[in-house]
Amino acid sequence: MKLFDVYPVNDIVIAKALGSHVWDDKGTQYLDLYGGHAVISIGHTHPHYVQRLTDQLNKVGFYSNSVKMPLQEELAALLGKVSGKEDYQLFLCNSGAEANENALKLASFYNGRKTVIAFKKSFHGRTSLAVAATDNPKIVAPVNETGNVVFLPWEDEAALEQAFQQYEVSSVIIEGIQGVGGINVASESFLRKIRTLCDTHGAVYIADAVQCGYGRSGKFYSHDFAGVNADIYTMAKGMGNGFPIGAISIAPKFLPVYGMLGTTFGGNHLACAAGLAVLETIVSEQLIANAAAVGEYLITSLRAFAPVKEVRGRGLMIGIELPEELAHVRKALLSKHKIFTGEAKPNVIRLLPSLALTRAHADQFLEAFGTELK
Repeated sequence: MKLFDVYPVNDIVIAKALGSHVWDDKGTQYLDLYGGHAVISIGHTHPHYVQRLTDQLNKVGFYSNSVKMPLQEELAALLGKVSGKEDYQLFLCNSGAEANENALKLASFYNGRKTVIAFKKSFHGRTSLAVAATDNPKIVAPVNETGNVVFLPWEDEAALEQAFQQYEVSSVIIEGIQGVGGINVASESFLRKIRTLCDTHGAVYIADAVQCGYGRSGKFYSHDFAGVNADIYTMAKGMGNGFPIGAISIAPKFLPVYGMLGTTFGGNHLACAAGLAVLETIVSEQLIANAAAVGEYLITSLRAFAPVKEVRGRGLMIGIELPEELAHVRKALLSKHKIFTGEAKPNVIRLLPSLALTRAHADQFLEAFGTELK
């Protein structure tokens, strides 16, 4: 049997990883500013993370949600404290797509409506409803197509107000910072407008924090910069530092009913151990503050490079838009300087490193980046 060939991959086999570095099977060291797509939040093979998972595996690795699991309650309590949403409720699942799927479903259960407002260049996942709310027709199969999702222009308050007049809106789903769409930051005024319209019309505000959450922006959720609360926060990528885990944080006005949501693997013992290790490390090493400081240093430094068209982002979620003639730079960073970065087409380099990235790591990247621009 062969692998189903759906990913273009670099011809590199990663054999070892530690902190912000990985090594291939030939012993070559790389600086990792991609983090497996914003997944590695506290650094590769962090010792506390490894110990937490190892200890848990030696006790019990898995049982279903048919029994009480104190680890789930421990994770919910710590997540509420670190995120500042202690009165919210937690539903654990396995991925970002699943988190968004459940959020959209819960919103529809809540108000009995069908219409979802999403935005141009959005990416919310690959499951049925999540992909229907994703602005990429290439990955929406005919069976996923629905008339229940309305796509609006990014940051267009007039279009948003008009949509609320035209439709009975169930929910509005928005990334605080669009990732796949090219690191587009939602303005604080636009997020506040969503909150106001949802309150006025009885709709649900869903904050997709799958990629831009968990401290990456310099706040726990990037949506928090707006100073208002969403009704549901979705999260996954940085939540488990590589272990598959996702969740939705649900405002107290939503009342649970047995059977409305469910999962076999969500919130299993190992997933909770991973989630706790991540939050404990974020707190003990002050990684949210580090993401804000190192991110600000990188963004300010990158904006000083004349050929760069635009630098967007917050904290350690950064997009560097280059002119077409510099489209080769990302590949050169990997092949010549041994630095992993991400991309958003056509010519945006995405930086999604560990929140523990140091100033020295940032300088190493800036030196290599400047060399390639010359």
